[in-house]
Amino acid sequence: MEIRLDGKVALVTGASRGIGRAVAASLAASGADVVLSSRKLDALQATKAELEAELPDGAGRLMVVAANAGEEDQAAACVEAAVERFERIDVLVNNAATNPYQGPTLGIGRSQFDKTVQVNWYGPLLWSRLAVEAGLGRDGGGAIVNVASIGGLSAEPTIGVYNGTKAALLHLTRQLALELAPDVRVNAVAPGLVKTDMARALWEPAEDALAGHTPLGRLGEPNDLARAVTFLASDAASWITGTTVVVDGGMLLKA
Repeated sequence: MEIRLDGKVALVTGASRGIGRAVAASLAASGADVVLSSRKLDALQATKAELEAELPDGAGRLMVVAANAGEEDQAAACVEAAVERFERIDVLVNNAATNPYQGPTLGIGRSQFDKTVQVNWYGPLLWSRLAVEAGLGRDGGGAIVNVASIGGLSAEPTIGVYNGTKAALLHLTRQLALELAPDVRVNAVAPGLVKTDMARALWEPAEDALAGHTPLGRLGEPNDLARAVTFLASDAASWITGTTVVVDGGMLLKA
């Protein structure tokens, strides 16, 4: 079954690298017009140029808007620009995240805690509200996909607050799925350990050992998540809402 998103407009936060970049590429390859957002405009522009070169009809189908995912005025400006350019938003992918602290949970400072919560939990709530207010789901068929983590489903010794925000995001997914039905479907993906720059400190020092501990024998790649997100964003998932798709190579089986 080929997944298509022709005629859809998608907005992806944290889209300049890693999972977000792979998601934006997959959505565009499936036919969607895509708005890419992240904090750094130069990184976004470089990603846009790369993706346009990969797509046979990429010119004109991609747009970049720099925005801090946890800042309301910047998020609102991004959504407004997206609607001005493409006239609507059909799909929102809340992917942006931050993890400024690693260590014992009780050792986190207030500023680190606030930043983690602002971006990882309030951010998806904020972008979802703005997208719905801008018309997401107005004619039915809207989709929100939140990128969470298997850390939201289990405990881990060094990133407890980050994982706590991901657990909260999983609940937000269920809550919004209930509140926004039937016009907007809301689902989440929960990645295991994926080989991204953000997670490099977790996987690079012991990649072979970690892969050996994973039932499917390897760590995740951004495209593993991109395929799952694209499915959940598409009409192929039209009777799926409020659920979390775990994409972890079986890691949770050994947690």
